[in-house]
Amino acid sequence: MFDEETISPVEDLKKFDFDSMAQDYMEDARKHHELYLLKGSRLELDNAVDSYIDAIKFNPNMAEAYYRLASLLWDKGEINLSSAIEQCISAVNISPNNPNARLYAGYFLEMAKQYNDAEKEYKAAIKINPLKAARSRLSLASLYMDKMHEDGVNVRDLSQSLYYMLSGGLSIALDYPSVKMLYKNIGKSLSVMFFDFVGSVYEKTKNYAQAVKTYDMAANSVGRNDVYYKKIGDINVKNDEIEIARQSYIKALENNPNDKELLIKIATITQTYFEDDFKTAIDCYSRLLEIEEDNAKIYYELGHLYLKKEDFINSVNAFNMAIEKDVDNPFYHNALAYALVRAEQYDDACEHYKFAIDKNPNPEWTSIVCQAISSLYFKVYEDVDTALSFLKSAIMLDENNDEAFVELGDIYSECEDIDSAIKSYCEAIKLNPKNFSAYNKCAMALWQKDYIEEAIIAYNKALHIKPDYYQEYNNLGVIYLDGIRNLKEAERLFKAAIALNENYVMPRFNLGRVYEQKGKNIEAAKAYQQALEINNISNEMDSDEINQRLYGLFEV
Repeated sequence: MFDEETISPVEDLKKFDFDSMAQDYMEDARKHHELYLLKGSRLELDNAVDSYIDAIKFNPNMAEAYYRLASLLWDKGEINLSSAIEQCISAVNISPNNPNARLYAGYFLEMAKQYNDAEKEYKAAIKINPLKAARSRLSLASLYMDKMHEDGVNVRDLSQSLYYMLSGGLSIALDYPSVKMLYKNIGKSLSVMFFDFVGSVYEKTKNYAQAVKTYDMAANSVGRNDVYYKKIGDINVKNDEIEIARQSYIKALENNPNDKELLIKIATITQTYFEDDFKTAIDCYSRLLEIEEDNAKIYYELGHLYLKKEDFINSVNAFNMAIEKDVDNPFYHNALAYALVRAEQYDDACEHYKFAIDKNPNPEWTSIVCQAISSLYFKVYEDVDTALSFLKSAIMLDENNDEAFVELGDIYSECEDIDSAIKSYCEAIKLNPKNFSAYNKCAMALWQKDYIEEAIIAYNKALHIKPDYYQEYNNLGVIYLDGIRNLKEAERLFKAAIALNENYVMPRFNLGRVYEQKGKNIEAAKAYQQALEINNISNEMDSDEINQRLYGLFEV
């Protein structure tokens, strides 16, 4: 039983002064915030953040806490522009007549290059208190300068910038905190315009070295590293100084970690020129997802990066996320299907390949997808009929798809229908006379059918296209050795194969056979012994076969 005079927890809670606690935390937050601005202390920054958060906990309707917290969390790099804007808009919704809430919202919108929305917020702040709106006026003047910096100078923006610059300057006397804004925004913007003009002149005259020096000086003078190191990076890309360009972009990103354009530039350069640096590219796309979490293309690029890294689980997950954002995109389904094949999830892969084929964005692309699913049915499921059906669909979709004819020939060859295989390879050669694989496989099929002269012609055509392909020298040497017994030409071809690849076992073994047939048993023994030693490492062929040849040389 409770004592009748005992106060219940609910009643006790009602008596608690939440507003007073919130105000105390706000005062504490303001002090730490001011010390952070004066000293740049990380500890003061953290203390200010904690106090603003506590103030919001006790009073969720304190607009000031939201916009000031947004600015600090942005400085710490813990939120992106979207989140900062969202917090400032929350402050505006709580207190629509708070000019500072409008000012902060405009500031972050301007950073996001949402100039029209930023302009509205700045003007709303001015309208709330026209006499004490120096900061909003100066910010608006700076905004128009930024717009001209992006889009070029125009009469409207220039006149508006001058108007708000002058009116902001005149109203400073009534708004002391605006003095800092005058130097920070207007002075910086004028410096920016000067450096931009000089740098652009050097760029137009192709004096890139001076342009780089100008932009480097600008970065050190006005502090807009994200802008100027980006420009330096662009110049280095033009001059094929790719590594320097990438480092410049990375420097720019340090100053603005949420710059989408910079992240894309770094990721693209890394993927193109530094293919083994998966971490940098993946980090860039992961940060892009923090800014644009609904961007399917980013997941798609991440999926390909994980594929190259052979991280098939993450690749599948990334492509699945891309499809969640863009369900009907056939390219995403095709990419997911390939990742699923690599992950050995064949049934699911077939379904996504079929979806991509059904969408058929264009015949040539869909023809290639038909090839992929055909290969899956043939190699994994050993379903020849379905594989042939998809390959024939590939050819119907794109009659000039020579690779589809090569794969058709491969299936016929595996099924020992050599005549059909030869016809398919010949069709591929007709479509693309430079198709090395078609000549190579056709030569092998012709050799199987004892069309020796035709096989020699086909192999020579293949070697003409790809003269450093050592297997071809060995295969052609075998035809000269076993087909027409031209030992001299066979010896030359086997030696050519060995010269291109010293660790290739087959030509050494075949060279031993040439010497054996010439009666040069010592040379034959040396060739067989070398083949055996290399084969003990590579396991390219059955060692017993080499040993039988070696021992047979000296049998009585």
